[in-house]
Amino acid sequence: MVLLSAASKKDYQLLVEQATALVEGEDDWIANTANLSALLFHGLKNVNFAGIYRIKNNELILGPFQGQPACVHIAFGKGVCGTAVANEKTEIVTDVHQFAGHIACDSRSKSEIVVPIFKDRQIWGVFDFDALVKDNFDQTDQEYLEKIAAVIFKH
Repeated sequence: MVLLSAASKKDYQLLVEQATALVEGEDDWIANTANLSALLFHGLKNVNFAGIYRIKNNELILGPFQGQPACVHIAFGKGVCGTAVANEKTEIVTDVHQFAGHIACDSRSKSEIVVPIFKDRQIWGVFDFDALVKDNFDQTDQEYLEKIAAVIFKH
């Protein structure tokens, strides 16, 4: 199996710079995550969803995103997003149809990466990216999306 990457390292380096500039001086998480969702939705290949789920009342609640309407509530441990929260680590799923308990908000999605977002060393939520092709995400995506997730609360 040959994994693709949703962007080249060179493109990701630019996305990290752009993400950092977008949140610089802004402490509103809605504004920051909305801008980052738009940046990544348009900056990554084959992506049909780029969005945030934040932890509220012991579950994940949909935040700003780009793409088709999405599930609003996700329990910890359920689906790829809930699994990433439960494990507090990035989850890469090369084929969502092979992931037990996958939550299909858009039936066109084939692969997914979910990146935890931390605030003050506590898990705050996740960045969720779905793709229209299998194997769209790899370790390069993980490395750079984790860097971008880390800038959300750096002001």
